[in-house]
Amino acid sequence: MLKRFVLSALSAAAFALTPLPASAADLMAIITPSHDNPFFKAEAEGAAAKAKELGFEPLVLVHDDDANKQNQLIDTAIARGAKAIVLDNAGAAATTAAVQKAKDAGIPSFLIDREINETGIAVSQIVSNNYQGAQLGAEEFVKLMGEEGPYAELLGREADTNAGIRSGGYHEVIDQYPDMKMVAQQSANWSQTEAFEKMQTILQANPEIKGVISGNDTMAMGAWAALEQAGRTDVIVVGFDGSNDVRDSIKAGGIKATVLQPAYRQAQLAVEQAKQYLDTGKTGVEEKQLMDCVLINADNAAKLETFAMKD
Repeated sequence: MLKRFVLSALSAAAFALTPLPASAADLMAIITPSHDNPFFKAEAEGAAAKAKELGFEPLVLVHDDDANKQNQLIDTAIARGAKAIVLDNAGAAATTAAVQKAKDAGIPSFLIDREINETGIAVSQIVSNNYQGAQLGAEEFVKLMGEEGPYAELLGREADTNAGIRSGGYHEVIDQYPDMKMVAQQSANWSQTEAFEKMQTILQANPEIKGVISGNDTMAMGAWAALEQAGRTDVIVVGFDGSNDVRDSIKAGGIKATVLQPAYRQAQLAVEQAKQYLDTGKTGVEEKQLMDCVLINADNAAKLETFAMKD
């Protein structure tokens, strides 16, 4: 009897010394597209750093722009008892039901970068002012083109609301100049590899091309690689995002400009609002929030670092 008591006491002591897993109540799920794109990697890193700072355990997940995978990851967040979800979604229409499911499970969602089609389901939707940013990029593009010449546009993923908003902002400006002639418009799905291939095809069909305006920096980098390979470094390329890769290209005299959307700060803001909401039941701001973009060119590229401007 005494032996059993001693063994039981020893077992209890051993259990007491065993580190307990982090409480699920402190878990924050951070779900983004692939980190192969530095923009989404910056989002995840910014959110994770802020989450740790505010006392959460970040659970960083990647949906690869696959709505089915995103749905599974939200199921994972629910099953793990996440306290909140920070999400850059996999398509506006396809995401609404997933965010509703999280809400029904008592888990609030804070969206960044991409909106969904409904309000009142997510607590916050914090996005860049894509239309304003696209107009900035288009104004610079027109100026660099001398207000004339044949150009191509590389569109983002068609299911992504931002792709259409940026294209609309571009054309709001460019279409005011009758001597600017769009000779090709193709989707490269935000992909550098696809943009490289599409640019090769566009260049073969339109050797007279003078400029390329791109829906994001990743596609701009793919287009620039194809142009360099073809010896066409005279073609003007403008991107959108404010990546370090395009910053370096601008500084080297390659790509001419981009538009910074503050991905890192946007993600941190979502975490801050999640903390406030969990503590007080409200964020103190409207659900839909726009953050203005900044034109980046040779004049200020040196101040750009990881989707933020240095002082």
